[in-house]
Amino acid sequence: MADLKLTGVSKNFGSQTALSDLNIDIASGEFVVLLGPSGAGKTTTLRLVAGLEKPDTGAVWIDGRDVTALAPALRDVTFVFQQYSLYPHLNVYDNLAFPLRSPLRKISEDEIRTKVLEVARMLHMEDKLKNPATQLSGGQMQRVAIGRALVRNPSVYLMDEPLSSLDARLRNDLRLELKRIQQDSGATMLYVTHDQVEALTLANRIGVLDQGRMVQLGTPQQIYQDPDSVAVASRLGSPRINLLARSALPQLSLPDAVQTLGVRAEHLQVHAADSGVTDGVPARVLRQERLGDQHLLHLRLPGSVQELIASCGPGHSARADQDVLIQITQCLWFDAADRRLRP
Repeated sequence: MADLKLTGVSKNFGSQTALSDLNIDIASGEFVVLLGPSGAGKTTTLRLVAGLEKPDTGAVWIDGRDVTALAPALRDVTFVFQQYSLYPHLNVYDNLAFPLRSPLRKISEDEIRTKVLEVARMLHMEDKLKNPATQLSGGQMQRVAIGRALVRNPSVYLMDEPLSSLDARLRNDLRLELKRIQQDSGATMLYVTHDQVEALTLANRIGVLDQGRMVQLGTPQQIYQDPDSVAVASRLGSPRINLLARSALPQLSLPDAVQTLGVRAEHLQVHAADSGVTDGVPARVLRQERLGDQHLLHLRLPGSVQELIASCGPGHSARADQDVLIQITQCLWFDAADRRLRP
């Protein structure tokens, strides 16, 4: 495996800026996930690393070599796309073997067979090798697409939302399998997704992209617990983080620079109005959601149209239109430009 580095990379498409001064340093064997909304520059980053696009400025380095001017075939990377992109006229074995039969590689059929069988075992696809690609389920086809990347053992794996077209159960199964494969192989992976669950479960580090800029890069715990901006705080968390104007909570004593408060659902405690809590903020229950072991209450503060979401234990009871008191056990501060303020 190899390290991957992008230094000062920018890319424009006409008047549209796709990436602006992107810097990222990925260690060998690291799993980095790029997270952000559509149009943030995630796929463009992968295409620049693969050589499918050329940066307007900056450089791409793989294994200590500047590969910015190299053709895609000479970069030793593989690309797994959102759609399966299999060869329908070939069976699973030949789909997996196809990259190894490139004229650029001089590999014997015995070596190819050994590698294909090894990857098939890793993917739990040994019994499907003779099946035509068209006779596979969606999850199996995506496994073959991933296996076609793994069989080459490249310097860097690039993956562009490879699980997004699968149903929830298959997506969960393949997510766990992909993490296992990466750990077993020690592969260097740059993975793109808009799914925060994928980012949290797969990544060693998460890079949050917003409007073509890397706004924060850190471990999943850092991104979730210590975001640098409202944009980062909003990318992770289910349910979403509660964002409140300071005027919504005049009871709180806050520094003058604080304009927005960010409160996670688990940091809101809900008490009955007659509970005797003396420092609670009045609120009214709008509705409740019971999601297995998670119980969510949707609340509204007096004089406000904004909803708050609180996460309570499964035994918590409340009803619509009930008056309650809420306590904020932890919150994040943001200034007028949505940048994080730390006490």
